[in-house]
Order: sequence, then structure tokens, then C-alpha cells
Amino acid sequence: MTSTRSLVTGGAGFIGSHLVDRLLADGHEVVVIDDFSVGGPRNLAHHAGERRLSVHQRDIARDEIDPLFEGVDRVFHLAARADIVPSIQMPTLYHDANVTGTVRVLEAARAAGVGRFLYTASSSCYGIPDTCPTPETAEIRPQYPYALTKWLGEQTVLHWGRVYGMSVISLRFFNVYGPRVRTAGTYGAVFGVFLAQKLAGRPFTVVGDGTQTRDFTHVSDIVEAMVVAAGSGIDGEVFNIGSDACQSVNRLVELLEGPVVHIPRRPGEPDCTFADVTRFRQATGWSARVSFEEGVRGMLAQIEYWREAPVWTPETIAEATREWFRCLS
Repeated sequence: MTSTRSLVTGGAGFIGSHLVDRLLADGHEVVVIDDFSVGGPRNLAHHAGERRLSVHQRDIARDEIDPLFEGVDRVFHLAARADIVPSIQMPTLYHDANVTGTVRVLEAARAAGVGRFLYTASSSCYGIPDTCPTPETAEIRPQYPYALTKWLGEQTVLHWGRVYGMSVISLRFFNVYGPRVRTAGTYGAVFGVFLAQKLAGRPFTVVGDGTQTRDFTHVSDIVEAMVVAAGSGIDGEVFNIGSDACQSVNRLVELLEGPVVHIPRRPGEPDCTFADVTRFRQATGWSARVSFEEGVRGMLAQIEYWREAPVWTPETIAEATREWFRCLS
């Protein structure tokens, strides 16, 4: 493979840092832009001294970023504000980061003549879908500002592709998990929550009866999909990326092994998330390879990563999600 200069926004985050790992392993030069609000230097510390990697702490919505795009061949745009509750509380902040920030990254890429632009979108745009597995043609029903702003960011990327002739592609991720999955935020990702609870000897806080299913997709499969998509000749398209299976929260608890406490179900959350990945598989030959059981074993093998993560309880979760219930019920 020809060596390239790739720029990864959000490259110190969970998914972004794994993408950086892969790009460096493939022999590429990598520029990272990250404001360290969610990820941080810790996720890239193992690359200390790597001359092909440069890391720049910048806010894509506010700081000067254009010079960093000089000589870049490909942009992987992962930087975004995540989480449901803060997006309800601070919608303008989310619009700034996820929409205005995307425009600024697009414009920097356009000015620099970047050849390829990959946007990482979210399956949250489907809201509560009518069909599982859910195809890309499903109705868009964002339930909260985070979902809306991620979808608006995607539409902006596609528009820039059509109007300015940029080569763009968007991938809608479903439930990504793996090493370095985030631990902070207002009630973080389920794996980070559960692993911190396991380390602390606390029960797993299972929402509802735990029968709800999620398309848990290992981060290594997600990274492979990004690399394949960026290297393809596909232009101006949107694809779902998922594991081609779904698992219940109860199955996750069974694999993690520990006591359970049930907390109220939350409005706006689907019973099932399950990506129909037929189009991407047919277009590229990609398919997920890591089984759920294998992925969970890998998480447990690195459980010490979550030693300093917040330990959520039913009481702290209820407080953190109060706005969620108030606005979406």
C-alpha cells in the first residue's frame, strides 16, 4: 500500500486512537487533532517518540486548524461531542462541535486539496427504527440533539461532496466497544460503566429487564471498515457498519459475571439496534470478524484500564439522567 499522510480528528479518542494505531502500523504518516475533552494523551502514549505521528491539541470549532491540513491525502473526521444528556442541556455547544466543527474541517480539507474525506456518523440518526436489521434507507428520526447534530454533520459532508467535488464517504457506526472505550461523560458507554462497576465490586446497573439488544461491534472491525472505505473508489455514499448480529444486555452481563441491579428504562432508546450491512459488504467485501464472546474476553483481559473510571450507582445515574427523562418522556 502506498504511504499517505492522514489526518485524524478526534485521534486521541477511543475509536480514533485505534485508527491511529492501524494507520501507523500500515506505514502511514498521521496528524492528530484533538481537544482532549474526552480522549487524551494516554490513548496515544504508546507511540511516544514516533516521528510519523504529530498530535495537536485544538478545538475544531474555534481554533486555527488550516495549516495542519497541508500535504494531507486523507481526512478521517471522528471529532465530535457525544452523550445524550449534555446534548439536551447544551444543544448549541453540540451544534458548534458537530456541525460548525465539521464545516471548518471540510473547508480546511477543501483549501488544502485533500483527496479523500471520511466522516464517522452515528446510528442514533435512526432513533427508534421500524425495522431490525435497519437499512440505510430507514427513516431518519433523531431523538435528541446529539443524534440530530451528527446527522446534520453527515448531510453537510455529502453536500460539500456534491457542490465542491470533494471525494467523501460516510459510515454510520452502531454500538462500538473495545479497549479504551470511554469511561467518563454523563453516564458513559455501557462497557465502561460495567467494567468499572466490576472492579469496584458493585452490581451492574441494567436498564429495564436487560432483554434489549444492541449491535455491539468491536473497534478493530470498525477500524478495518474505515480503512477499507477510505481506500475504495466509492464516493458520496452512506453505509451502516455493524457486527451483523445483535446481543442482549443480559448476555453481556452473563459474560462479565456479576450481580445485577435494575434501573428504569429511558425514553428515546430503541429495544433493538441492529445494522443491515448488506450494502457495505457487497460494495467492499468487508465483514466483521471479532465475535462478541472474543471481544468481551479481550475487554476483561485489560480491565485495569477502567480502574480510575467513575463508578455509577442507581442513585448517581438517576441524577445524571434526570434531564433525559424530563425532556424525552
